[in-house]
Amino acid sequence: MEKRILLLTTGGTIASTQTERGLAPGLGAEDLLETLRDVLPPCSLDTREVCRLDSTNMTCQEWLLLAREIRQAYEAYDGFVITHGTDTMAYTASALSYLIQNSGKPIVLTGAQKPIHMEITDAKSNLRDAVLYALEEQSAGVQILFNGQVIAGTRAKKIKSFSYDAFSSINYPPLAVVQDGRILRYIPGRKEKAGPVFYEKLNPKVFLLKLTPGIRTELLEAVFQAYDCVIVESFGVGGIPDSMAEDLFRLLSRYRPEEKILVMATQVTYEGSNVGVYEVGQRIRERFRLLEARDMTLEAVLTKMMWILGLGLQSFGEIEKLFYQQIGYDTML
Repeated sequence: MEKRILLLTTGGTIASTQTERGLAPGLGAEDLLETLRDVLPPCSLDTREVCRLDSTNMTCQEWLLLAREIRQAYEAYDGFVITHGTDTMAYTASALSYLIQNSGKPIVLTGAQKPIHMEITDAKSNLRDAVLYALEEQSAGVQILFNGQVIAGTRAKKIKSFSYDAFSSINYPPLAVVQDGRILRYIPGRKEKAGPVFYEKLNPKVFLLKLTPGIRTELLEAVFQAYDCVIVESFGVGGIPDSMAEDLFRLLSRYRPEEKILVMATQVTYEGSNVGVYEVGQRIRERFRLLEARDMTLEAVLTKMMWILGLGLQSFGEIEKLFYQQIGYDTML
């Protein structure tokens, strides 16, 4: 009996066509499928167009919509493939990793650096490999498949603007590679016995504050008023510069830890944060309860906090425990 795969399309470069104002998503789900029928592995493949967006325009509403589509179709299919623009694919993959946990079925995101209608494109090979991976018995959970690499949804980051090897797995090895139609696994697939757990809420009031040398602090007041969580993308292993420490400490003192969550992260891609190494980090950790991103990607930190805040937890201790709990390979420290 052939396995059933559901292809969900969202637009992106893979589905783009040339317009007078540049590339824009112009192909629907059936259009993509028509170009691929001769290269896809044998299976029963249905399609559904979820949206038709440049991934720059993807928001948490589209993440929730994708999760809802998968939930409604979960029992009817053996796996799911999502085509998506590359620019925010890592955010969507992270968000889906928290919205759909313990999935025993594969949910594979892919896309392309060049549209599928071009003579030279990575679109066909990426989509073919994604379907192949979704059909494999050991595949489970949320992953990105791009340029033959299978990356956990919470570990992916786009690192190149134009090259085919656009994504990297950060602080964790790739789960597998697909070469010449064969899947080589580095890490065994996880088949959770408890079955999938779906979530339907995200709190978008999470702000990412990127520090720059000599940063001014006038905007901090407005940020704290508008957002429930502030992620500080600091330098190195993490710390607060003297130029903003007084204003930040004053604002934090107005709120209980669970009212305004502070997460310390790093601008450095690899190896993670450790706020306690230097005095500029220790001074804030000694005065306030905060969370540390450690080895997590910024995409995972942002979407995990949206998911946690959407749960409506009442204490900082509950939030802290859940933040440090490993979900979909997102943290090892």
